[in-house]
Amino acid sequence: MQPLIDNARTFGQRPEEFARLAEGQSPQVLFITCSDSRVVPALITGARPGELFELRTAGNIVPPYASAGPTGEAATIEYAVEVLGVSDIVVCGHSHCGAVGALVRGDDLTAVPAVRDWLAHAADAPPATATAPSDTGDPTVASAVQNHVLTQLLRLRSYPCVEQRLAKGQLRLRGWYYEVHTGSVREHRAATDAFEAL
Repeated sequence: MQPLIDNARTFGQRPEEFARLAEGQSPQVLFITCSDSRVVPALITGARPGELFELRTAGNIVPPYASAGPTGEAATIEYAVEVLGVSDIVVCGHSHCGAVGALVRGDDLTAVPAVRDWLAHAADAPPATATAPSDTGDPTVASAVQNHVLTQLLRLRSYPCVEQRLAKGQLRLRGWYYEVHTGSVREHRAATDAFEAL
């Protein structure tokens, strides 16, 4: 913790670098990703302060939209789309995801009931096929994470603000897969229905 504290002490000693941030923000992208400490959106994208609006949740889960009981996730999405007017939303899953891995393995999560209930919003693991074997023994859980990203993109489409902006051609949804062990990023391409290099 001490190196983090030391950096925080010196971080504000360059006020001229941050003065413009007081004028507001105008990010072009809402970046939805996992809370995993190995996934750092600004590091992956090279974004500077003010360029990404972030939503981080365990397993990069987008919960179902429910107008009767708004969530922090729904409020963040709505604010990014309606107030900030982002042009793109990226849902970025990652290799070695503990949340998706727990689902693939069928881990007993009774000791962590909040985690268990939160993960009920995740995608089911894809069925094993000859071309896409089960991820059960694969620590990267790549195919399950990619399936999960696509499920979250579909769920985003059910948010009224997202649906309206998509219909007007004012918003793009993107699915990314980040490999923590290589640093490579792949994007889902609709034409091939596959995650390919950016």
